[in-house]
Amino acid sequence: MTLFDLVDPDPFDDFDDIDDPWAQDPVQLPRPEPIDEVRPDGTRTDWPEIEVRISTRRRKTSEAKWVGGRIVVSLPSHLSAENREKTVHWLVERLVTKNRKRTVQGDDALLRRSIMLSHRYLKGTEPASVRWVTNQNTRWGSCSCHTKEIRISHRLRVVPEWVLDSVLVHELAHLTHPNHSPAFHELANRYPRQADAELFLSGYGLGLGAPKA
Repeated sequence: MTLFDLVDPDPFDDFDDIDDPWAQDPVQLPRPEPIDEVRPDGTRTDWPEIEVRISTRRRKTSEAKWVGGRIVVSLPSHLSAENREKTVHWLVERLVTKNRKRTVQGDDALLRRSIMLSHRYLKGTEPASVRWVTNQNTRWGSCSCHTKEIRISHRLRVVPEWVLDSVLVHELAHLTHPNHSPAFHELANRYPRQADAELFLSGYGLGLGAPKA
């Protein structure tokens, strides 16, 4: 039994939920080639959710700020549609660049990162999808071997990248071994900071109020 294993009886689902007490540098992985980097509306797939508010009270100033896990952009109503789009992109890009650690990866970026990790540490088995979910409060991640779908708890949005990577590698390993056999652990432990991540998540889970068995 590891810290990633929970009380859920489903052998295809595992992991449970944290801030970096050691402030160690994350493992630096090469950036993958862009895949659908820009959506049809011009927003980037690696940007968080963006809400645009048009105000008749604003005369000149525009601003962008974090509200929870999304970015809220406030614009004066007199801007043309073209200038609104340019202003939104400029403000969001500046805010994301300034506070890169707080940027929340979207599902597309999460899938790309998982594929990259699989090819680097595992056998290159690729998931069909990887997405954030908000209904997973008793585990950090879950995996369905039949559909190759991986779901990651939204509580991991704020953890260091190396911790998130450890969860992704753990779930990716289940695509090959749908159990916690020695062969599974051999595969999952190819990620070099798996043990560190277990310790980190143990503390994070306690801070969040880990569910009782």
